[in-house]
Amino acid sequence: MPAIPLSEISFEGKKVLVRCDFNVPLDKGRITDSSRIDATLGTIRYILGHSGAAVLCSHLGRPKERTPELSLKPVAEYLSNALGKKVALAPD
Repeated sequence: MPAIPLSEISFEGKKVLVRCDFNVPLDKGRITDSSRIDATLGTIRYILGHSGAAVLCSHLGRPKERTPELSLKPVAEYLSNALGKKVALAPD
């Protein structure tokens, strides 16, 4: 099945689930390489700019149990700054 270009989809009033690769390296809770996040910004901005709501999902690391060091909180903060909008982080 061929992919449908974003330009052919109406996002107005819709919630769009976007599976993102935000598995970025962290050092003491700080992102050391944001390239994976930056690669998604165009898609996220396109959805938001066409009156859609982007629901982003990702993971960080491969924990066997809940690990505070692998929280996506730094990613949410980075996205908030990059997009100029509040990005909510769902609780585990």
